[in-house]
Amino acid sequence: MPQRLLILAEGRFSPLKSKTANAAIIYMPEQVAAVIDSGKAGMTAQQVLGYGGAIPVVKDITEGLKHRPTHLLIGIAPTGGRLPESWREIIKDAIKHDLHILSGLHTILSDDPEFTSLAQEHSVTLTDYRKIPLESEVVSKGTWRTRKAKTILTVGTDCNIGKMTTIVEVQKEFLKRGLKADFIATGQTGILLRGRGIAVDAIISDYIAGSIEREIDRSEAEGYDYILIEGQGALTHMGYSGVTFGLIHGSMPDAMILCHQPARLKDDYGLPLPDLRRLIRFHEEAVGFFRPSKVVATGINSVGFTDNESREAARAIGQQTGLPAVDAFRFGAAPIVDALLKYFEGRS
Repeated sequence: MPQRLLILAEGRFSPLKSKTANAAIIYMPEQVAAVIDSGKAGMTAQQVLGYGGAIPVVKDITEGLKHRPTHLLIGIAPTGGRLPESWREIIKDAIKHDLHILSGLHTILSDDPEFTSLAQEHSVTLTDYRKIPLESEVVSKGTWRTRKAKTILTVGTDCNIGKMTTIVEVQKEFLKRGLKADFIATGQTGILLRGRGIAVDAIISDYIAGSIEREIDRSEAEGYDYILIEGQGALTHMGYSGVTFGLIHGSMPDAMILCHQPARLKDDYGLPLPDLRRLIRFHEEAVGFFRPSKVVATGINSVGFTDNESREAARAIGQQTGLPAVDAFRFGAAPIVDALLKYFEGRS
């Protein structure tokens, strides 16, 4: 039976607060049966997000079961990624109805005796995208020094700003052009889409660089010429900058794409987002201690904008930075890929 997802997004189903749910709706819509959010029950994904068509929003598990799901996907992550106590009964109810559980929480469900016992009783699986295999707990060896494939990393002016979506769209454009490009997932949502990867925000800090290096080495060994790495956090975010630095030094990117939401003026600490030109220099210097690397384009997150407003924001950012800018989700990633290939050609 094909996988059918009932997505738990209770109280947070929206364009910006349900990243995992939204990605599933964008990139695997044929597998999404329904979304749980009691406050928006009766609506469709299209009405809530502006995309997703007629995928229904339901009030609870009972209503969701009418759409014949096979899996419950936890489609949001509360601050800190811990399991809210109020969700325990929802997950238990899903297991009792023979739904497999897909979770990107920092709380590892398969380590919980109550969940594991119940899952065993009902012959369902508990998949934890943030459960780290021992072989990924490795220190970086610096294999970038002999790497032949080109590595491209998305970085951002803030967290939750479109780094995964931009790099997925860039991969689609590379593949459209017949180029061998792999997408390396570094968070639970990306792993859901790619089918493999490493949730670097769940890695011991000493192993962040090594774990992503290991993923890159695997992709290069499989014959990919371009390795596209999903960014996490932001260098200028007080809470999550550590994982960003680890990703930068683990990937040692040949090139970077800066992701930015023009409508967002402050981060979740209330601090103003940095000047784009200064931030570009900051990222280039972070890699530049080791090797040359450039930010070659800006990926725009223009949620809430009209198409014309998005184009105008991209034009203004392009004038400010001297780099191409585009909302790759709306308009495709061709300008970004053009800039990347031109940059690589100039370095050969």
